[in-house]
Amino acid sequence: MGVWNMATQEEIKEEDKKIRYLRRMVDFTIVLILESDDMTLADASRHAAAVKDFAIKLFPGKGEVFDLVYGPRLKRVITGKYMLS
Repeated sequence: MGVWNMATQEEIKEEDKKIRYLRRMVDFTIVLILESDDMTLADASRHAAAVKDFAIKLFPGKGEVFDLVYGPRLKRVITGKYMLS
């Protein structure tokens, strides 16, 4: 088992922690958008963009992954709330 395996386990734990944190931020943003009666489309779009910026800070260079995993969900919420087509 050497030091290498311990460091790898710590890296895995840290990555899992960041993923859980990001999920909570996305979920919070979705609830915020859905439950804010006076939020404009522009505000909702800014919140979605801010979550993506946050994700890129957590996972540099992974903006495309965010777009694939969370982008459609955020887009569905915004499209549904503001009745966009």
